[in-house]
Amino acid sequence: MTKWRFFTIAAISVILLSVGAVIVVITSAQQQFYAPGPHTTTSFFEIERGAAPAHVAASLAEAGLIAASGPIPAPLIFREGARRTERAQIIRFGTFEIPAGASMDRILEIITDAEASKPRFRITLVASINGGRMVFGERQAGSLDYVERAVILPGEDIREIATSMMESGSSVDYRVVIPEGLTSWQVVESLKLAAFLAGDDPVIPPEGSLAPDTYSVARGLARDDLLARMAQAQSRIVADNWSRRSQDLPIENPQEALILASIIEKETGLADERGLVASVFVNRLRKDMPLQTDPSVIYGLTDGKAPLGRGLRKSELERDTPYNTYLHPGLPPGPIANPGRQSIQAAVNPDHSDYLYFVADGTGGHAFAKTYQDHRVNVRAWRKIEAGN
Repeated sequence: MTKWRFFTIAAISVILLSVGAVIVVITSAQQQFYAPGPHTTTSFFEIERGAAPAHVAASLAEAGLIAASGPIPAPLIFREGARRTERAQIIRFGTFEIPAGASMDRILEIITDAEASKPRFRITLVASINGGRMVFGERQAGSLDYVERAVILPGEDIREIATSMMESGSSVDYRVVIPEGLTSWQVVESLKLAAFLAGDDPVIPPEGSLAPDTYSVARGLARDDLLARMAQAQSRIVADNWSRRSQDLPIENPQEALILASIIEKETGLADERGLVASVFVNRLRKDMPLQTDPSVIYGLTDGKAPLGRGLRKSELERDTPYNTYLHPGLPPGPIANPGRQSIQAAVNPDHSDYLYFVADGTGGHAFAKTYQDHRVNVRAWRKIEAGN
C-alpha cells in the first residue's frame, strides 16, 4: 500500500465517520423534537408580541416546558424544528396552555394556532344602578372557567390583586356588562369605575339609545368610543325590529317603540311575561287610557340619576311632571331606561290579549286582569303578601 493510498483511505474513513456522526446528531435531534416534554402539569406560557423564535425557545427552557439539558441543547432543537417545519414566522403572541408532557412539535402546533391563545385573567365591569363593580377573575390552567379573585365597588381603591393583573404583562380579557333597564346616566357612572378604559367624563347619551349587552373591549379604549358602539348596536336592534313590527300598533315611529320598550323593561324582568305586559300598554293606548306606570313617574322625579329606593308617595303620584303617566295620557316624552332586545321585540310585537291591568303576584311575576274589579281582587292579594313580608 502506497503512502498516498493510505492517506486516501484515511480521509474517506474520516468523512464517513463525520457523515455518520451528523446522521446520529440529526436522528437524536428529531427524537428529542417529537419526544414527550419534561413538564408534568398543564401550564400557562406567555409570548410577548414580536418575540423572536430564539427568545421563545429560551423562555420555554426556563419555564421547564422543554428539556434544559441533553445531548443537544433543547432551545437549539426547538428553533431548528420551527425553521424546518416552516412555523418560525407564524408564532403567535398571547397566553397559551401547554399540556403536560407536550413535545416541542406539539408546543409549536399550539403557539402557532390563532385560536389557541386564551387570556389567563378576566377583568369585567358590571354596570348597575348603584355605580357598578369591577370583578377580577383568574382561570386555572386546563379550565375555561374564571374564578373570582376580587370585587371592587365604587369608592374603593384598586386592590393589589387587581393592579397585579393589569400590570402583569399577561393577556387579559376585558369586558363591560351592561344589564337591561339601566339609565344612560347609570351606564356612564359605571364606566367611570373601569380603570382599563380611557378618556374624560363622557357626555351622557340620549336615554334608551344604548344597547344592553356584554362588550369585549381593548384596554385603553375611550369611554366615548364604547358608548358610540353601544348606540350603534341599539340603533340596529330598533331598526331591525321596527321593520318586522305588527301593523296595527298604536305607535307611530321607532322612537315611540323605544319609549314603550323602556317601560316594559322597567315593569318586568321575566322574559316570558314581556309580551303580556306589552299587550296591556298597547290596549290602554288604543282606548286612550292613561298608562299609569310607576317607573315612568319615578323617572320624572329622579331624572334617571338614582333609584328611588322606596315606594311612591301619594303626593309624588300627583306631582305634575312630563313623565307622570297618571296625569298625562299616552306615552311619556322619552324613554325611561335602556331596554334590551326582548323588550323591544315585545313592544313592536306584543301578545294579543284583553288585559288592561296587572299587579305583582309575589312570585316575581304579575297577575293580569281584564276588568278593574278583577284587578282590585289581585291588588288586595298583593297587599296581603306585602304585609306578610
